[in-house]
Amino acid sequence: MSGYDLVIFDWDGTLMDSTGLIAACIQQSCRDMGLAVPAESEARWVIGLGFVESVEHVAPGLDRERQEELARSYRRHFIAREHEAPLYDGIPELLAELRARNRRLAVATGKARRGLDRALESTGLAPFFEATRCADEGFPKPHPDMVLRLLEETGVDPARALLVGDTTHDLELAANAGVDAVAVSYGAHGETELRAHRARHYAASVEGLREWFASHA
Repeated sequence: MSGYDLVIFDWDGTLMDSTGLIAACIQQSCRDMGLAVPAESEARWVIGLGFVESVEHVAPGLDRERQEELARSYRRHFIAREHEAPLYDGIPELLAELRARNRRLAVATGKARRGLDRALESTGLAPFFEATRCADEGFPKPHPDMVLRLLEETGVDPARALLVGDTTHDLELAANAGVDAVAVSYGAHGETELRAHRARHYAASVEGLREWFASHA
């Protein structure tokens, strides 16, 4: 297929260079609570997952109260530092190019609604996207809910939609929702991990992503 009507972007690690910050905040939260501190690779692996799945992976065995304490600690650290995370170079230009070619744009993210709204406002990207879905509004990745809701809201057929993400969770989400995917390896998960899952293309940089879109979207 040579083009798509709807391009759905993940946020952290795909549009925003925030994966290192997220991993550091996860590690600091575990440190604050006297828990074993996960390696950076383990902290990066959970980016995009839902709350329960993330906590169970980085700090297994916690009861619900301690899980929620860890989540509160993480939110404090991240909100205090989220201004440190910039957009990847070339992202505004890529979005503008897609819109100029009449592509409709959306976001499917593991962020909470409040977090995404802050990010959209601070980056100025809100006008590019006609629809967004967050992890706290339904089932988290890799459940297909986010994408299915976006397709329902926009009226786009799955065969005419594409998901762009930086994690295996994004690729599983796309497969579960029946849409094509493009993987970017400059975010949370590396190229080897991503290539274990099916994608239309694997881009190592934003510029590489823009080049692929120029001929395929």
